[in-house]
Amino acid sequence: MNTFSRHRRLRSNPQIRRMIRENHVHTSDLIYPIFIVEGENIKHEIPSMPGVFHFSLDQLKNELNEIVELGLPSVIVFGVPSTKDSCGSEAYHEHGIVQKAIRFIKQEAPELYVIADTCLCQYTDHGHCGPVEDGEILNDEALELLVQTAVSQAEAGADMIAPSNMMDGFVAAIRQGLDETGFPHIPILSYAVKYASSFYGPFRDAAHSTPSFGDRRTYQMDPANAREAMREATSDVMEGADLLMVKPGLAYLDVIYQVKENFDLPVVAYNVSGEYSMIKAASQNDWIDEQKVVMEMLVGFKRAGAEMILTYHAKDVARWIKEGSYTV
Repeated sequence: MNTFSRHRRLRSNPQIRRMIRENHVHTSDLIYPIFIVEGENIKHEIPSMPGVFHFSLDQLKNELNEIVELGLPSVIVFGVPSTKDSCGSEAYHEHGIVQKAIRFIKQEAPELYVIADTCLCQYTDHGHCGPVEDGEILNDEALELLVQTAVSQAEAGADMIAPSNMMDGFVAAIRQGLDETGFPHIPILSYAVKYASSFYGPFRDAAHSTPSFGDRRTYQMDPANAREAMREATSDVMEGADLLMVKPGLAYLDVIYQVKENFDLPVVAYNVSGEYSMIKAASQNDWIDEQKVVMEMLVGFKRAGAEMILTYHAKDVARWIKEGSYTV
C-alpha cells in the first residue's frame, strides 16, 4: 500500500497542467504607462528603460493605435512639463501636459480607459510632492494643490484618478474635491502602500523627478514595514478609495497578499521601472529568457492577490498572449 501522495499525476502533460492552473494573466488585467512631454516630433527612448519612450502629442497616435490593436484596456498618463516652479503649477493647469494628453487620448482612442497620475514631484523645481518650507514638505498645503490637480484631470476627461503622493489625508481631500465639482462618479486608485524604494531610479530619469535635496522617506514608507502598510490602506479605505495600489510589486508580494486578505477592494500591483529595467538588461545579455521571467513575475502578482497589474511590460505581454506564446 502506498504511503505517499502522487502529486505528479496532475503534472503529467501540458493539457492537465493548463486545466488545473490556479492563476492566469490576461490582457484585461494590464495597465500600460505612457510618458508625455511638451514639444513636437519627439519619440525618444528612455535610456534606462529600453522599449519605453517619451512622446510628444503629435507622435502619440501610432502608439495609441498599437495599444488598442493589442487589446490593452487602459493607460496611465505621466507628464513631463517644460517648466517647473515651487508649487508644481503645471500639474493642475488647464493646459498642462497631462490634461492635454488626456483630451488627445479620449479623442483618438475613446475605447481606452484613461487613468491620470496625480502627483506634484515632476512638476516642482525641488522634486518633492508638495510645497517646501525650511526643508519640510508641507502636507496640508500639498492637499489643496492635489485637489486642484485631480479636478483639472477629471475636467480633461480622465476616467480614474490615481494619486501617488503619499500625503496624509490625500484620498479624503481628493474625494471631497471631485464630489463637490461634479465628479462623484470618478473612482480613485490610491497608491495606498508606496514604499521609499530604490527600484524607482529609471522612472525618476523618465519623469525628471529626482528630488533636488534629501529624499522622500518622510512621506513614503520604510521598506522594512508591513504592519504600517495595513494602517495606510485602512486610512485610504475609510477616506473613500475605490482601489488600492501596492508599489513596488516584486519585493512586496507579502504586502499585496495582506492587503488583499484585509480589504474588500480591488488590489493593483505596480511593477515598477527598476523591476522592468533589470529584466530588460538581463535579457539583452542573454542571461534570462525574458518572456518566461516576465510571465512568472506577473503570475506571482496575481497569486499574491492583485486583480490588476500596472506594468511597462504590458505591450510585450499582450503580444505574447495574442500570438499564443504565453508560457510560464
